[in-house]
Amino acid sequence: MKTLFIIDRVELKYFEFNNLVTNFWIIKGLLERGCEVAIATIDMLKLKSSVPFASFFNAYLKNENIFYDKDKLCEDKIDNFDLVMFRPDPPVDLDYINATYIMDFVDSSKTLIMNNTNAVRNFNEKLHAVMFNDLMPKNIVTSSFEDIIKFLDENNEIILKPLNQCFGGGVMYLKKGDKNTAVIINQMTQNGKRMLMVQKYIDKAVYGDKRVLFLGEKILPYCVQKVPSNNDFKFCEHKDSNILKAVLSDSEIEKFKPVAQKLNSMGIYMAGLDVIDEQIIEINVTSPCYFIKEINQHFGSNIENDIVDFIISKVHSYKNLLTSI
Repeated sequence: MKTLFIIDRVELKYFEFNNLVTNFWIIKGLLERGCEVAIATIDMLKLKSSVPFASFFNAYLKNENIFYDKDKLCEDKIDNFDLVMFRPDPPVDLDYINATYIMDFVDSSKTLIMNNTNAVRNFNEKLHAVMFNDLMPKNIVTSSFEDIIKFLDENNEIILKPLNQCFGGGVMYLKKGDKNTAVIINQMTQNGKRMLMVQKYIDKAVYGDKRVLFLGEKILPYCVQKVPSNNDFKFCEHKDSNILKAVLSDSEIEKFKPVAQKLNSMGIYMAGLDVIDEQIIEINVTSPCYFIKEINQHFGSNIENDIVDFIISKVHSYKNLLTSI
Protein backbone atom coordinates (compact mmCIF):
# COMPACT_ATOMS: atom_id res chain seq x y z
CA MET A 1 0.00 0.00 0.00
CA LYS A 2 1.40 3.37 -1.05
CA THR A 3 0.54 6.24 1.28
CA LEU A 4 1.17 9.96 0.97
CA PHE A 5 1.15 11.85 4.28
CA ILE A 6 0.52 15.58 4.09
CA ILE A 7 1.97 16.83 7.37
CA ASP A 8 2.72 20.15 8.98
CA ARG A 9 5.93 22.01 8.17
CA VAL A 10 6.99 21.92 11.83
CA GLU A 11 6.48 18.14 11.90
CA LEU A 12 8.71 17.78 8.86
CA LYS A 13 11.40 19.83 10.58
CA TYR A 14 11.25 17.65 13.71
CA PHE A 15 10.30 14.39 12.01
CA GLU A 16 12.47 11.99 14.01
CA PHE A 17 11.95 11.13 17.68
CA ASN A 18 8.70 13.10 17.69
CA ASN A 19 6.51 10.62 19.56
CA LEU A 20 4.21 13.35 20.88
CA VAL A 21 2.80 13.60 17.36
CA THR A 22 0.05 11.25 16.18
CA ASN A 23 1.52 11.09 12.68
CA PHE A 24 4.76 9.66 14.10
CA TRP A 25 2.92 6.59 15.39
CA ILE A 26 0.74 6.09 12.31
CA ILE A 27 3.68 6.39 9.91
CA LYS A 28 5.76 4.05 12.07
CA GLY A 29 2.89 1.54 12.20
CA LEU A 30 2.36 1.60 8.44
CA LEU A 31 6.08 1.14 7.78
CA GLU A 32 6.15 -1.80 10.19
CA ARG A 33 3.35 -3.41 8.14
CA GLY A 34 5.43 -3.11 4.98
CA CYS A 35 3.56 -0.13 3.53
CA GLU A 36 5.35 2.54 1.52
CA VAL A 37 5.06 5.99 3.11
CA ALA A 38 5.90 9.30 1.47
CA ILE A 39 5.73 12.62 3.31
CA ALA A 40 5.00 16.10 2.01
CA THR A 41 3.72 19.49 3.17
CA ILE A 42 0.98 21.56 1.55
CA ASP A 43 3.46 23.74 -0.33
CA MET A 44 4.73 20.59 -2.09
CA LEU A 45 1.38 19.96 -3.81
CA LYS A 46 0.82 21.05 -7.41
CA LEU A 47 -1.34 20.74 -10.52
CA LYS A 48 0.04 20.06 -13.99
CA SER A 49 -2.61 20.41 -16.70
CA SER A 50 -5.26 19.53 -14.10
CA VAL A 51 -3.33 16.45 -12.89
CA PRO A 52 -2.44 16.58 -9.16
CA PHE A 53 1.20 15.94 -8.26
CA ALA A 54 3.22 16.03 -5.07
CA SER A 55 6.88 16.45 -4.35
CA PHE A 56 7.76 14.23 -1.40
CA PHE A 57 10.40 12.44 0.64
CA ASN A 58 10.30 8.71 1.30
CA ALA A 59 10.10 7.67 4.95
CA TYR A 60 11.82 4.63 6.41
CA LEU A 61 12.31 2.73 9.68
CA LYS A 62 15.57 2.41 11.56
CA ASN A 63 16.12 1.36 15.17
CA GLU A 64 12.42 1.69 16.07
CA ASN A 65 12.34 5.26 14.77
CA ILE A 66 11.20 6.94 11.57
CA PHE A 67 13.39 8.96 9.23
CA TYR A 68 13.15 10.34 5.72
CA ASP A 69 15.64 10.63 2.89
CA LYS A 70 16.38 14.36 3.02
CA ASP A 71 18.72 14.16 0.03
CA LYS A 72 16.20 12.68 -2.40
CA LEU A 73 13.17 14.78 -3.28
CA CYS A 74 10.78 12.73 -5.42
CA GLU A 75 7.68 13.60 -7.43
CA ASP A 76 4.70 11.58 -8.59
CA LYS A 77 1.02 11.83 -9.46
CA ILE A 78 -1.09 11.74 -6.34
CA ASP A 79 -3.38 9.30 -8.16
CA ASN A 80 -0.56 6.74 -7.94
CA PHE A 81 -0.98 6.53 -4.18
CA ASP A 82 -3.58 4.22 -2.63
CA LEU A 83 -4.11 6.58 0.29
CA VAL A 84 -3.56 10.22 1.14
CA MET A 85 -3.51 11.06 4.85
CA PHE A 86 -4.30 14.78 4.81
CA ARG A 87 -3.20 16.03 8.24
CA PRO A 88 -1.66 19.54 8.17
CA ASP A 89 -2.41 21.55 11.30
CA PRO A 90 -4.53 24.71 11.37
CA PRO A 91 -4.73 27.63 10.96
CA VAL A 92 -7.10 26.90 8.12
CA ASP A 93 -5.83 29.82 6.09
CA LEU A 94 -5.78 30.44 2.34
CA ASP A 95 -2.77 28.16 1.81
CA TYR A 96 -4.59 25.37 3.62
CA ILE A 97 -7.77 25.91 1.59
CA ASN A 98 -5.80 25.96 -1.67
CA ALA A 99 -4.24 22.61 -0.73
CA THR A 100 -7.71 21.12 -0.36
CA TYR A 101 -8.53 22.47 -3.83
CA ILE A 102 -5.61 20.48 -5.26
CA MET A 103 -7.13 17.39 -3.66
CA ASP A 104 -10.37 18.01 -5.59
CA PHE A 105 -8.50 16.80 -8.69
CA VAL A 106 -7.39 13.48 -7.19
CA ASP A 107 -9.07 10.51 -8.90
CA SER A 108 -11.34 9.07 -6.22
CA SER A 109 -11.54 5.79 -8.16
CA LYS A 110 -7.85 5.27 -7.44
CA THR A 111 -7.04 7.06 -4.20
CA LEU A 112 -8.73 7.34 -0.81
CA ILE A 113 -8.23 10.64 1.04
CA MET A 114 -8.51 10.57 4.83
CA ASN A 115 -10.05 12.73 6.11
CA ASN A 116 -11.97 13.69 2.99
CA THR A 117 -10.68 17.15 2.11
CA ASN A 118 -14.06 18.36 0.87
CA ALA A 119 -15.49 17.48 4.26
CA VAL A 120 -12.59 19.06 6.14
CA ARG A 121 -12.84 22.24 4.08
CA ASN A 122 -16.58 22.41 4.71
CA PHE A 123 -16.36 21.66 8.43
CA ASN A 124 -15.09 24.37 10.75
CA GLU A 125 -13.98 22.76 14.00
CA LYS A 126 -15.55 25.45 16.16
CA LEU A 127 -18.51 26.62 14.12
CA HIS A 128 -19.80 23.29 12.79
CA ALA A 129 -19.84 21.79 16.26
CA VAL A 130 -23.27 23.43 16.44
CA MET A 131 -24.52 20.62 14.20
CA PHE A 132 -24.76 18.92 17.60
CA ASN A 133 -25.97 21.99 19.45
CA ASP A 134 -27.98 19.98 21.98
CA LEU A 135 -24.67 18.50 23.15
CA MET A 136 -22.91 21.86 23.49
CA PRO A 137 -22.85 24.64 26.06
CA LYS A 138 -24.93 27.69 25.19
CA ASN A 139 -23.21 29.52 22.33
CA ILE A 140 -23.35 32.10 19.57
CA VAL A 141 -21.21 32.71 16.47
CA THR A 142 -20.93 36.41 15.70
CA SER A 143 -18.65 39.37 15.01
CA SER A 144 -21.03 41.81 16.69
CA PHE A 145 -19.80 43.66 19.78
CA GLU A 146 -23.40 44.12 20.94
CA ASP A 147 -24.20 40.40 20.57
CA ILE A 148 -21.19 39.42 22.64
CA ILE A 149 -21.92 41.99 25.36
CA LYS A 150 -25.51 40.74 25.60
CA PHE A 151 -24.29 37.12 25.77
CA LEU A 152 -21.81 38.08 28.49
CA ASP A 153 -24.52 39.87 30.48
CA GLU A 154 -26.73 36.77 30.27
CA ASN A 155 -24.04 34.21 31.15
CA ASN A 156 -21.59 36.13 33.39
CA GLU A 157 -18.55 34.10 32.22
CA ILE A 158 -17.80 33.29 28.59
CA ILE A 159 -15.14 31.85 26.29
CA LEU A 160 -14.26 33.54 22.98
CA LYS A 161 -12.60 31.47 20.24
CA PRO A 162 -11.19 32.35 16.81
CA LEU A 163 -12.68 30.01 14.22
CA ASN A 164 -9.54 28.77 12.47
CA GLN A 165 -6.80 28.18 15.05
CA CYS A 166 -5.79 25.15 17.10
CA PHE A 167 -4.25 24.14 20.44
CA GLY A 168 -6.04 26.92 22.30
CA GLY A 169 -4.56 29.62 20.08
CA GLY A 170 -6.25 32.99 20.63
CA VAL A 171 -8.88 31.58 23.00
CA MET A 172 -9.89 34.06 25.74
CA TYR A 173 -11.88 33.91 28.98
CA LEU A 174 -14.03 36.91 29.85
CA LYS A 175 -16.00 37.66 33.00
CA LYS A 176 -18.74 40.24 33.31
CA GLY A 177 -17.34 43.46 34.73
CA ASP A 178 -13.79 42.96 33.42
CA LYS A 179 -12.39 46.42 32.68
CA ASN A 180 -10.74 45.06 29.51
CA THR A 181 -14.02 43.77 28.05
CA ALA A 182 -14.28 46.24 25.18
CA VAL A 183 -10.59 45.91 24.28
CA ILE A 184 -10.73 42.10 24.25
CA ILE A 185 -13.88 41.94 22.13
CA ASN A 186 -12.73 44.58 19.66
CA GLN A 187 -9.30 43.02 19.32
CA MET A 188 -10.64 39.50 18.80
CA THR A 189 -13.35 40.55 16.33
CA GLN A 190 -10.99 43.01 14.62
CA ASN A 191 -13.53 45.74 15.39
CA GLY A 192 -16.51 43.74 14.20
CA LYS A 193 -14.94 42.22 11.08
CA ARG A 194 -14.11 38.69 12.28
CA MET A 195 -16.58 36.11 13.57
CA LEU A 196 -15.94 34.23 16.79
CA MET A 197 -17.38 31.21 18.54
CA VAL A 198 -18.61 32.46 21.93
CA GLN A 199 -19.55 29.86 24.53
CA LYS A 200 -20.87 29.95 28.04
CA TYR A 201 -18.03 29.08 30.41
CA ILE A 202 -18.43 25.66 32.03
CA ASP A 203 -17.40 25.65 35.69
CA LYS A 204 -15.84 22.18 35.44
CA ALA A 205 -13.35 23.53 32.90
CA VAL A 206 -10.98 24.01 35.85
CA TYR A 207 -10.49 20.21 35.71
CA GLY A 208 -9.70 20.28 31.98
CA ASP A 209 -11.43 18.64 29.04
CA LYS A 210 -11.64 15.06 27.83
CA ARG A 211 -10.47 14.00 24.40
CA VAL A 212 -13.00 11.53 22.97
CA LEU A 213 -11.56 9.66 19.99
CA PHE A 214 -13.37 8.32 16.93
CA LEU A 215 -12.32 5.80 14.31
CA GLY A 216 -15.09 5.64 11.74
CA GLU A 217 -18.32 5.05 13.64
CA LYS A 218 -16.49 3.61 16.64
CA ILE A 219 -15.69 5.47 19.87
CA LEU A 220 -12.38 4.24 21.23
CA PRO A 221 -12.41 3.00 24.84
CA TYR A 222 -9.32 5.07 25.70
CA CYS A 223 -9.58 8.63 26.93
CA VAL A 224 -7.39 11.34 28.42
CA GLN A 225 -8.11 14.45 30.44
CA LYS A 226 -6.20 17.52 29.27
CA VAL A 227 -5.74 19.79 32.24
CA PRO A 228 -5.00 23.54 32.18
CA SER A 229 -1.38 24.61 31.97
CA ASN A 230 0.66 27.14 33.96
CA ASN A 231 -2.31 28.65 35.82
CA ASP A 232 -4.10 29.16 32.50
CA PHE A 233 -7.80 28.37 32.13
CA LYS A 234 -7.15 25.99 29.20
CA PHE A 235 -4.86 23.16 28.10
CA CYS A 236 -2.06 24.68 26.04
CA GLU A 237 1.09 22.72 26.87
CA HIS A 238 1.60 19.16 25.63
CA LYS A 239 3.49 17.44 28.44
CA ASP A 240 2.86 14.36 30.60
CA SER A 241 1.80 16.25 33.72
CA ASN A 242 -1.05 17.92 31.80
CA ILE A 243 -2.45 14.74 30.25
CA LEU A 244 -4.17 12.44 32.75
CA LYS A 245 -5.92 9.11 32.42
CA ALA A 246 -9.71 9.43 32.07
CA VAL A 247 -12.68 7.18 31.44
CA LEU A 248 -15.81 7.63 29.37
CA SER A 249 -19.13 7.27 31.15
CA ASP A 250 -21.89 5.15 29.63
CA SER A 251 -23.83 8.38 29.19
CA GLU A 252 -21.02 9.96 27.19
CA ILE A 253 -20.66 6.93 24.94
CA GLU A 254 -24.37 6.93 24.13
CA LYS A 255 -24.45 10.69 23.58
CA PHE A 256 -21.48 10.74 21.23
CA LYS A 257 -22.23 7.66 19.09
CA PRO A 258 -24.49 9.68 16.75
CA VAL A 259 -21.71 12.26 16.38
CA ALA A 260 -19.26 9.57 15.24
CA GLN A 261 -21.84 8.16 12.83
CA LYS A 262 -22.62 11.55 11.32
CA LEU A 263 -18.97 12.53 10.86
CA ASN A 264 -18.13 9.15 9.35
CA SER A 265 -20.97 9.55 6.83
CA MET A 266 -19.39 12.86 5.79
CA GLY A 267 -15.99 11.29 5.10
CA ILE A 268 -14.49 12.41 8.42
CA TYR A 269 -13.20 9.04 9.60
CA MET A 270 -10.78 10.24 12.26
CA ALA A 271 -11.92 12.87 14.74
CA GLY A 272 -11.53 13.95 18.34
CA LEU A 273 -14.11 15.63 20.52
CA ASP A 274 -13.11 18.02 23.28
CA VAL A 275 -15.65 17.52 26.05
CA ILE A 276 -16.31 19.20 29.41
CA ASP A 277 -19.06 17.92 31.71
CA GLU A 278 -20.49 15.79 28.86
CA GLN A 279 -20.72 18.88 26.62
CA ILE A 280 -18.85 19.24 23.32
CA ILE A 281 -16.76 22.40 23.15
CA GLU A 282 -14.98 21.60 19.87
CA ILE A 283 -14.68 18.89 17.19
CA ASN A 284 -11.17 18.25 15.86
CA VAL A 285 -11.16 17.02 12.26
CA THR A 286 -8.13 18.58 10.55
CA SER A 287 -5.29 16.76 12.32
CA PRO A 288 -6.82 15.29 15.49
CA CYS A 289 -4.26 14.31 18.12
CA TYR A 290 -4.83 10.82 19.52
CA PHE A 291 -2.39 11.28 22.43
CA ILE A 292 -0.95 7.87 21.57
CA LYS A 293 2.14 8.03 23.79
CA GLU A 294 0.12 9.09 26.82
CA ILE A 295 -2.73 6.64 26.26
CA ASN A 296 -0.28 3.75 25.89
CA GLN A 297 1.40 4.79 29.15
CA HIS A 298 -1.87 5.15 31.05
CA PHE A 299 -3.66 2.07 29.71
CA GLY A 300 -0.82 -0.30 28.85
CA SER A 301 -2.20 -0.34 25.32
CA ASN A 302 -0.88 -0.06 21.78
CA ILE A 303 -3.56 2.22 20.40
CA GLU A 304 -1.50 2.89 17.27
CA ASN A 305 -2.22 -0.69 16.19
CA ASP A 306 -5.97 -0.01 16.33
CA ILE A 307 -5.51 3.12 14.22
CA VAL A 308 -3.28 1.46 11.62
CA ASP A 309 -5.62 -1.57 11.44
CA PHE A 310 -8.50 0.80 10.79
CA ILE A 311 -6.64 2.74 8.08
CA ILE A 312 -5.51 -0.40 6.21
CA SER A 313 -8.96 -1.97 6.48
CA LYS A 314 -10.55 1.25 5.22
CA VAL A 315 -8.29 1.32 2.15
CA HIS A 316 -8.94 -2.36 1.37
CA SER A 317 -12.70 -2.02 1.73
CA TYR A 318 -12.62 1.14 -0.40
CA LYS A 319 -10.69 -0.65 -3.16
CA ASN A 320 -13.02 -3.65 -2.99
CA LEU A 321 -16.03 -1.37 -3.25
CA LEU A 322 -14.62 0.34 -6.34
CA THR A 323 -13.83 -2.95 -8.10
CA SER A 324 -17.34 -4.24 -7.45
CA ILE A 325 -19.01 -1.25 -9.09
